[in-house]
Amino acid sequence: MRVFSLCDWISCGQLALERAWIHIDAYYASEIKPIAVQVTQTNYPNTIQIWDLTKVSYRDGVLHTEKWDFKTDIDLVIFGSPCQTFSIAMRTDKRVWMDDKKKSWLFLECYRILQEVKPKYFLMENVARMRDSDAQIITDMMWVKPIRINSKLVSPQLRDRYYRTNIEWVTQPKDKWIKLQDILTSWYTDRDKARALLVSDSRPIKDKERMYRRYRQTWFTTIVWEEKWDNNSIRYLNQTELERCQTIPEWYTRCLTRNQAADVLWDGWTVDVIAHIFSFIPKQNG
Repeated sequence: MRVFSLCDWISCGQLALERAWIHIDAYYASEIKPIAVQVTQTNYPNTIQIWDLTKVSYRDGVLHTEKWDFKTDIDLVIFGSPCQTFSIAMRTDKRVWMDDKKKSWLFLECYRILQEVKPKYFLMENVARMRDSDAQIITDMMWVKPIRINSKLVSPQLRDRYYRTNIEWVTQPKDKWIKLQDILTSWYTDRDKARALLVSDSRPIKDKERMYRRYRQTWFTTIVWEEKWDNNSIRYLNQTELERCQTIPEWYTRCLTRNQAADVLWDGWTVDVIAHIFSFIPKQNG
């Protein structure tokens, strides 16, 4: 299978295809964040990085990029355009509305490329908690209704997402009943599931009183305790635990620091959800 990943981030799509036992003949990745590219190339050095997707087009079987052209068919296009500003959890004045082309441009760029490539299969991921009218616009554009899957079914993390795909007969994954306590390297938690990873996890607060107050008063971040329940002993999730929340191998971000890893993991995919979806691709096409 020849794959084109837009907004590739850390190539969770490659991990998912491997877990679904689908052979990758070529993987073209569009990503501009250097540390995300670093993670991908550390783990998948054969990845073909084409960087800025706004400088990419596909015509007559040729993938045109800023630096090179590739004569290739594309079987699968995958993308999850940055989603935090679609979310109703975002401050109102910073949200993206689909009728505002100046703000929703990155999704529209991904959609343009999808229309140019016309692959056999596609998969798009985005937040589920968005304005209903925006969700309907995306559905109308892509001609498929979303499948709503919460990562809590296959991971220790709450992560509610819409997946739009033309892969047929995709079902909800079975609940693996993984609890946050199950994946901690040490210490204790007061929750069954971690809250969804956020970019703020890459900028941890050091003051323990503020850490605890933010945890209790908002839906942001996750903390654990060394001593039940001594608030002077709290900490944030470590790098291994962050990887496990996204069902990513615990060695995957080894080339980064903990905070750098949090910066790229928060906007990645829960790999086991994507692998579940890819498992419905007929095997003769894999």
